Amino acid sequence: EILNKVCKELYHRGPDENDIWLDKECNLGFAHTRLSIQDLSKNGSQPMFSNNSKFVIIFNGEIYNHHSIRSQLNLNNRINWKGNSDTETFLEALSHWGIEKTLLKSSGMFAFALWDMQNKILTLGRDRFGEKPLYYKLNENELVFASELKAIKVISNNNNEIDADSLRSFISLSYIPAPKTIYKTIYKVKPGTYIQKSLSDN
Repeated sequence: EILNKVCKELYHRGPDENDIWLDKECNLGFAHTRLSIQDLSKNGSQPMFSNNSKFVIIFNGEIYNHHSIRSQLNLNNRINWKGNSDTETFLEALSHWGIEKTLLKSSGMFAFALWDMQNKILTLGRDRFGEKPLYYKLNENELVFASELKAIKVISNNNNEIDADSLRSFISLSYIPAPKTIYKTIYKVKPGTYIQKSLSDN
């Protein structure tokens, strides 16, 4: 129910399609609204699963060199490609190369959330220039993330106090430097970085 509300809140960002995915065992959910650009078929739908069924991703943005990355992946791997989307290329690169190598090779504007179903690790990352936003809120009971602040507020609408330092920064600089936002308990993933959260019981 909550994730459906998030999809409605972000409809303007992706009016072509929306879907949700749940890992009930880990109490984790992904919601995605899609603006179809590179692959208009259902093969580009998200949340998307890797060929080895170990990873699921939601992705916002564009990988400019994804054809080159796909060609490099094909040199040493036998991948059963489902479609032509840059999201699938990016996901398979993450699956085969790992996060750091994939981010180093990927040119574009993007933000993503990747769930490692085997190791129970959530990764949130952004492109080097920080073109696409990614916000998160972490407390003792929950980790919430979204491409817009208002989507986070739909999920977690308590204790969203204005940060006075951030307000001063906005007045003097006309923007708020990452990782801060206008709210005390909500942060931005810094450009060119990723953060990880383990949800394993071990």
